Amino acid sequence: MDYDRIADLSLSIDAVSTERLERETSSEFTRVTTEFTLAGPGPDDAPIRGRGEDVTYETAEHDALAESGLSDLTGEYTIDSFSSHLESVDLFPAGAPDREVFRNYRRWGLESAALDLALRQAGTGIASALGRSHDPVRFVASTRLGEPPTTDRLERLRERVPDLEFKLDPIPAWDDDVVRAIDERVGTETIRILDLKGQYEGTDVDVPADPDLYRRVLEAFPDAVIEDPALTAATEPLFDDAAVRSRVSWDAPIDGLEDVESLPWEPDWLNVKPSRFGSLESLLETIAYCEEREIRLYGGGQFELGVGRDHIQTLASLYYPDGPNDVAPRAYNESAVGAELPASPLEPPAEPVGFRWDVDA
Repeated sequence: MDYDRIADLSLSIDAVSTERLERETSSEFTRVTTEFTLAGPGPDDAPIRGRGEDVTYETAEHDALAESGLSDLTGEYTIDSFSSHLESVDLFPAGAPDREVFRNYRRWGLESAALDLALRQAGTGIASALGRSHDPVRFVASTRLGEPPTTDRLERLRERVPDLEFKLDPIPAWDDDVVRAIDERVGTETIRILDLKGQYEGTDVDVPADPDLYRRVLEAFPDAVIEDPALTAATEPLFDDAAVRSRVSWDAPIDGLEDVESLPWEPDWLNVKPSRFGSLESLLETIAYCEEREIRLYGGGQFELGVGRDHIQTLASLYYPDGPNDVAPRAYNESAVGAELPASPLEPPAEPVGFRWDVDA
């Protein structure tokens, strides 16, 4: 497994710092994250830094972390021993988070920063360490159509980037007129993923199971990947056909390999959000499992504001560069559509170092 290639990397941490990031997003909410910086000695003892990002969704959790700080994480480790150490550290010293998965998000922020630092201290990049190559990354733009739904943002984005493809979040308000407008204005073939968000519970993005909506989008977008349907007595019959099941992908339920193995059927697609896994070992174990079974993967974004976006692009370039990756550059998440937007695919730098591309992600 690829984790074995990085587990014994030496890691020396002299200092840990945090930075609170905040930005308005295209989905009309204020995103707050925390960027971790781990500093340690580099060549000739010159200081060198590794960075990671905690993408926990609750602003209050980031504010609490800014006030309380983290436990002392300085010391000498390997990547594997640092990961083991984090298991015994309370990463939410101000109180338990609202959702347990936030513990994974924060741990990922620290583990990814540790990997970035360890690779830089070794003078190498993640591709070299894993014996893989960085390939250009295809990406889609993830956006919502608003309420009431319109194609306005889709059209503005396609004006800037004519070949752009999309990941959309259908809601019950998507009637026949909305679907027809999508087809007429941008073409149904440009929609690569439809995220039904049927697997979320108790969040602001929950979408209840709606058999009429499911039937409408399955028929109107025959080539789109269908993400996270809620399987109920009313919706499950829509997925009885093997051809339909082969289009289904899973995201929210997947925090590790056990979750993949417990899905209703062996999937053809999975959305990989690294932060959900918490540890590098869990992430790479799951990717290896999917590669062995030819389960197709694509990267997922979480409105990262800092280096976390670079990390998900880096992983996509290593493992699933040709997927419909929801890892578009951060400019696509701005509330206003910019005058200039990068086009897909993203070209990796010639000689990236550490666990990031060192480009504007």
